[in-house]
Amino acid sequence: MASDCSGKEIAYTITVGQSNGQFKTVQAAIDSINTNNDRWVKIHIYPGKYIEKVEVPYEKPCIFLEGEGRAVTTITYNGHQQTDSSATFSSVPNSVVVAGINFENSWDLSTASYIRGSRIIQPALAARIYGDKSAFIDCGFLGFQDTLWDVQGRHYFKNCYIEGAVDFIFGNGQSYYENCYVNASLSTSKAQVALGYITAQGRESKEETSGFVFKGGRVVGSGPVMLGRAYGPYSRVIFHETYLDSVVDPLGWDAWSHAGQETRGEFK
Repeated sequence: MASDCSGKEIAYTITVGQSNGQFKTVQAAIDSINTNNDRWVKIHIYPGKYIEKVEVPYEKPCIFLEGEGRAVTTITYNGHQQTDSSATFSSVPNSVVVAGINFENSWDLSTASYIRGSRIIQPALAARIYGDKSAFIDCGFLGFQDTLWDVQGRHYFKNCYIEGAVDFIFGNGQSYYENCYVNASLSTSKAQVALGYITAQGRESKEETSGFVFKGGRVVGSGPVMLGRAYGPYSRVIFHETYLDSVVDPLGWDAWSHAGQETRGEFK
């Protein structure tokens, strides 16, 4: 499997557009790339709303997905129920770069929040990221519960917009969020929660290097929210020089099932 993608040069570019691209769907463009690709391939996505589930498979690293801005290039779907199958966008291989795309899971944002008269809030991921050395620049991630699954590996997010209500940035990645805008949107037209949680980081031991670092950026919202709760016994999240709106609960953090084990910022 390629590790350096043969340097920085783009080998070739594929275009996606609903009326003017080589392919009409993003997934079809990804499928066209050779297995065990070892050179950077750019997929340029023209403005539009692409209603599809998209997956970059393990055997296709070295892909650069480029939209024309998260305000005009959106990939959306309404998968729900399970974290391992509901994501609108899944990236599995190493060495994936994404810029200028909005990823949305519309389940709790618009339709389907009610089933037989009862409000149903379920995991509904906008994206899940497995591969190492992955970067997201000027992207959007919109959902309600479990918006962004930062599963594992080293990830870099810059100038991104991330929206959700419950554990909406979670996983065991080793990730750096620079100047990102985090919106704890605790109520929509059809789904509400009384208290939100931004992060649920899953570090399992003190030897693990994983953790989330938020540098700069803003945390805002529509209701009371915790900065995070401990998804693992050694969960690690840092907000540094980040603007925190008054919606952030003064307690800041919830030990969740590890209450009583706090010591010097870590959990035994």
